[in-house]
Amino acid sequence: MDAILQQYPVITEIPVAWGEMDALNHVNNVVYFRYFETARLDYFKEASLMDDIKETGVGPVLSETSARYRLPVTYPDTLLVGSRVTHMEGDRFTMEYEIFSKKMGAVTTRGTAQVVMFDFKNNAKAQISPRLRETIEAIEARKALSTDA
Repeated sequence: MDAILQQYPVITEIPVAWGEMDALNHVNNVVYFRYFETARLDYFKEASLMDDIKETGVGPVLSETSARYRLPVTYPDTLLVGSRVTHMEGDRFTMEYEIFSKKMGAVTTRGTAQVVMFDFKNNAKAQISPRLRETIEAIEARKALSTDA
């Protein structure tokens, strides 16, 4: 588990709720996107991205997301969701997620997201600010430090 999660600078712990299971007695596929959202927002909090919206009117918009299911998750369980940014362009960045089940001791799901910066005042795409780029690079550098130790 540690080797897998060391690849992710932000880890979000999420308890599985009984109501997230479907008729087939495992977590419904749509719930994983909520897990990704929770992890994404934790990453954004680390980067002070949500605070920036208040100041600049520029913030993140999810343009694309996907999930690859490997193992079904059932209640009770606690999940650890690792999140990281793997690629940045001028106006967007790519995130990856990995969901690890404490009960199974294994990765259950992998996901990706494309996040585009958006200027809500002018209703147009915006560039990633130099400050945000530096902050993301600093967050991502933490995983390199933890794998070297």
